[in-house]
Amino acid sequence: EVQLVESGGGLVQAGGSLRLSCAASGFTFDDYAIGWFRQAPGKEREGVSCISSSDGSTYYADSVKGRFTISSDNAKNTVYLQMNSLKPEDTAVYYCAAELPDGLGYGYWGQGTQVTVSS
Repeated sequence: EVQLVESGGGLVQAGGSLRLSCAASGFTFDDYAIGWFRQAPGKEREGVSCISSSDGSTYYADSVKGRFTISSDNAKNTVYLQMNSLKPEDTAVYYCAAELPDGLGYGYWGQGTQVTVSS
């Protein structure tokens, strides 16, 4: 069974940093894409960043480019999202999701972790 567990959320002041973790299990951690998404109250879910195991390529939404960094530790089956220079508009529930070679797209999701940035 594929499982994704996020951790690392919390309350931080504007300008601060947090590191989110996405611990994955139930699949071979060598052929995947892991994405971070977020959803703020009253807003649609948006893609924040993703990383591909095939070539290590990464993607960042314009709103986080230069502030967030995604990385993976294959030995720990974990993907991280380092978030620096946080802004109040980064406040949201952050989810990680896995895209595996089964044709389901981002078919596996974690439970989410709350990030709150105070002004």
